[in-house]
Amino acid sequence: MGYDMSEKTFDKTLDLTKLKPYGDTMNDGKVQVSFTLPVICDERGDEAAKILAKKMGLNDPLVAHSEAIADNFTFYVVYGSLVHDVNYEDIKVITVENDVLSKYEIEDKIKAEIGREIVILGASTGTDAHTVGIDAIMNMKGFAGHYGLERYKNVEAINMGSQVLNEDFVKKAKELNADVLLVSQTVTQKDVHIKNLTNLVEILEAEGLREKVVLICGGPRISHELAKELGYDAGFGPKKFAEDVASFAIQNIIERKLI
Repeated sequence: MGYDMSEKTFDKTLDLTKLKPYGDTMNDGKVQVSFTLPVICDERGDEAAKILAKKMGLNDPLVAHSEAIADNFTFYVVYGSLVHDVNYEDIKVITVENDVLSKYEIEDKIKAEIGREIVILGASTGTDAHTVGIDAIMNMKGFAGHYGLERYKNVEAINMGSQVLNEDFVKKAKELNADVLLVSQTVTQKDVHIKNLTNLVEILEAEGLREKVVLICGGPRISHELAKELGYDAGFGPKKFAEDVASFAIQNIIERKLI
């Protein structure tokens, strides 16, 4: 049976303006955290872990588990009560807002409202060598039971793979007269993804292509809000599949009359 948050029928002590983790009872703040310290596994290390947990905001921390994983390295699991809370009512998240269609609905919509095959070009650009994300969206087999764009009727899906220079990506887009550009970014150290994504937008603008394509990026640390800030039409993070991306893309093509 689902919890009706609007009526707060589950527990009358719940206050969504002071939301805390739930363990045994409402508002107890119980959490479990894990981390590794570069120290030997002994009582002194356990105490260091508890002190750090207190600094994280945990009351009465307990080292539930400690294990030596290498010389002078110990893994800790610490249990305690979080002192912090969040005002859930004030949280606003910018997300992609459109109807997510099924594969078959997408195929039919392309045929009925666009009237031609659409070209979708994808790649992991820059120095990013990871293809898991772009493959999950593009490749025929897809991911987790969700078929990739290569399997869609009325879609020509081209996956350029990884470490594709932005210049080469744009060149291919011009060659194919691509409708949609998908960019996957997994590596984010030192905000390299921000620089690379920004550079792609700059190249597209210089080539006069930015307003002629639907530009989408995705990855573990990509949000729709970040994507919009960088000049993209949409951004997709984890737990998104080909139908999420394709639904947005074709609706954007239709709305912007890129047909």
